[in-house]
Order: sequence, then C-alpha cells, then structure tokens
Amino acid sequence: MIAFLQIDLPAMLVGTLAALACALVGNFLVLTRQSMFGDAIGHVVLPGVVVAYLLAGTTATWAMLAGAAGAALLTALLVEFLRRVAGVEAQTALGAVFTAMFALGVLLLEQTGVARTSFDVHHILYGNVEGAIWPAATGWGSLFDPAALAQLPPQIGRLVFGVFVIALVLGLLFKELRLVSFDPVFAATVGLPPRLIGAVITTLAALAAVVSLDAVGVILVVAMMVCPAATARMLTDDLTTQVVVSVFVAATAGLSGYLIAAFLPAMFGFDISLGAAGTIALVAGLIQLTAMIVGPKRGIPRIV
Repeated sequence: MIAFLQIDLPAMLVGTLAALACALVGNFLVLTRQSMFGDAIGHVVLPGVVVAYLLAGTTATWAMLAGAAGAALLTALLVEFLRRVAGVEAQTALGAVFTAMFALGVLLLEQTGVARTSFDVHHILYGNVEGAIWPAATGWGSLFDPAALAQLPPQIGRLVFGVFVIALVLGLLFKELRLVSFDPVFAATVGLPPRLIGAVITTLAALAAVVSLDAVGVILVVAMMVCPAATARMLTDDLTTQVVVSVFVAATAGLSGYLIAAFLPAMFGFDISLGAAGTIALVAGLIQLTAMIVGPKRGIPRIV
C-alpha cells in the first residue's frame, strides 16, 4: 500500500489532472472546429517554453506560460502572414508553421544543452508520468498531513492550478462561449467580441498545454484536447452535458489508462510496464471509437 501511495497514486493524479485540463478546453476547440489547433498548440509552445526555461532558469508555471504565450503569438502572426500575404489556405499555413515551430523547439533543446536535463525531447513527446513519485507518503494518513502534502510532486500543483483556472474561466464565460461557439455572427450582432472570446480559448489551450507538457508529453496533450470532447459530442447535443461527459471520459481514460499501463502486463506474467501517457491516449481513442460506433447522436446508427 505504501508503494501504491508513493509511486502509483501521484502518477495517476498527474495523468488524470492533465486529461481534465485538456478536455475542458478541448470542448470549445471541437465546437469551433479548431481541433487542429489543439494539435498545433502542443507543438508550437515547445520553443517558447525552452526559451523561457533558458531565460528564467525555472520550470515555474509563470515562466512557462509566458514563453508559451510568446510562441503562440508568433505562430498566429506567421499564420496570418502566410494566409494574407502568401495566399496560403489557413489550415495549410497552420500545419506548416506548427511543424516548423516544433522543429525549432527540438533544435533549441539539443543545441542549448537543455536536452541533457530532465526537460528533454523524450519527455516532451511521451511525458514522464511515471516520474511523479511521493516519497513522503507513509500511509493513508499522509493524505491529511500538511507536511507530507507539501512534498507532493510539483507537477501536481501546476496541474491543479491549471484545472482550477480553466474551470473558473469557462464557468464565468460559459454563456458567452456557448454563443460564440454555435453562432459567432449572432454573437457579434449582440455586442460580443468573437475574436476576444477566441483569444480566451486560445489562452486556455496554451495554459493546458503548458501545465501538462513536461508531465505527460505532446501525445497525451493532443489526444485529450480532442478525444473526450469528440466522444461527448457523439453522445449529446447539450453543451453542459457535453462538458460533463467529456470530464467523465477524461477521468476514466486517465485512471484506467494508468492502471492498464502499470498492472496489466504483470497480470499476464510480463516483468514490464507500458508507457502511461501513450496508454491513456490509447484508451481515450478507444472510448471515442466506441462512441462513433454506437453514439445515438452522430454515431453509425444515426448515419445509417
């Protein structure tokens, strides 16, 4: 039990909190047909967070978010330049820019020596969920011991902060986000600024990516920004219900994905474990596939 508290519980919390942060904002990326942006944001923030780490010498949330915001702004400017000046279609421009930005981030990691720290390419891609350990845990009483809780992995604090901020902003602006997501033209006629609301969604997506990236990696960030929301969209037309369902799917994928990765191979006699981030993403994808097959709103039965 102590081993579970020290090794498995914090890793499960990291994977699940990251899934929740990405899934919450992913609902509005899916509704506004910006799912590709969820993929992009997981890539374009890399050079920004590397530069921020080099300048600030810390992986604190404020530094990483500042770097991510700068990278996102640069990406937006480059996409607009390609779209307006070069006449490139918007999605093509976005695809070209985010791959170039990710390549720049990898280059900076390798050439500046950052890749020789724990902040390396492998962890950026695949995450380091298993690296979240809690040596201070000595029993269930540690969950109520302030001194022990203060020694929880720092990733958990960042993720709790990210989930709280994202949930708070979405709650405060829910009506505005609903209107802009479903009818931006009407939203503009009643005085709502669609571009500003869009910037809020972009900022929240960047925040979710920043607090999740070094813990769970790009693969899980991209998967959880799309799969839970897309799954919920297959099952309901009500936005509130969609958000609730997406949160449930994200939590289910986070918890069951980690348990499968950590314990399933041993049940079949293998002395190995699977990558937690990849397994969580796979479970989320399988849940979405199931919803696509049986979903009453937009699944195969509805199409047929």
